[in-house]
Amino acid sequence: MSTTARILSEDAPLDLRFSDPELETVRENLVSFIETTVDDAGADGATLGLSGGIDSTTTAYLAVEALGTDGLHGLVMPSEVNDESNMSDAERVAEDLGIEYDVIEIQPIAEQIFEAVPSATGDRMAMGNVYVRTRAVVNYFVANAEDRVVLGTGNRAEAMTGYFTKYGDQAVDCNPIGGLYKQQVRQLAASLGVPADLVDQTPTAGMWNGQTDEDELGLDYDTVDAILALHIDGPLSTTATTRTLDGVERAQIERVESLVGESEHKRSMPPAPSPLA
Repeated sequence: MSTTARILSEDAPLDLRFSDPELETVRENLVSFIETTVDDAGADGATLGLSGGIDSTTTAYLAVEALGTDGLHGLVMPSEVNDESNMSDAERVAEDLGIEYDVIEIQPIAEQIFEAVPSATGDRMAMGNVYVRTRAVVNYFVANAEDRVVLGTGNRAEAMTGYFTKYGDQAVDCNPIGGLYKQQVRQLAASLGVPADLVDQTPTAGMWNGQTDEDELGLDYDTVDAILALHIDGPLSTTATTRTLDGVERAQIERVESLVGESEHKRSMPPAPSPLA
């Protein structure tokens, strides 16, 4: 499959790609955002967890443009459930960009937690979240020691559907691509020169063997993007959305509505009661 086909598959319900002038403006704005965020923090650069996936790769390309190769420290943090090819891709990205990077095996760290609380080790989701939160701890450990900020890699589709680990992959200082739908991330990546095989790669959070984003969401990203853009972020009703999007059914819209509603707590500060209420 070509890069163009992956950015917008033949059966994608909605084309969310930017025009060429818009895409150049997006790139300039995101690069400026990273540079300003680091400058405002008085930091010496940024750290970034590299997974080999399209989101972290795109963020890395933007960060190097903003900060230079010395300004970005990449961290490749594999566990036993990560696909070795993805970890190899993560190292390839760092080497292609010419940035400093470290490979830090997080399995021994996670094992200490599993051994400390054996009663929880039968829960696949709980164990997967340990891997993600461990990476956040390592990211901030390096960032604090080197006076850097931590760059996040979340996109809008993930943020709105809650497809991230609370206090894990969204425990970051900023999200440069957080305003982009997945389709737009792929388009931007291709324009930045990201290799086609990484643009085409199946997204995974690396939480357990064989895990993929779209299997967990129950929908492909093109469909999620379209429903978010027209119905959640946009003004269309459920009925109007089904009429507008070929092949999209009411049940799929309701699935996205449920994901957005149930994950609202992830996008908010922890609640606190009024002391006088």
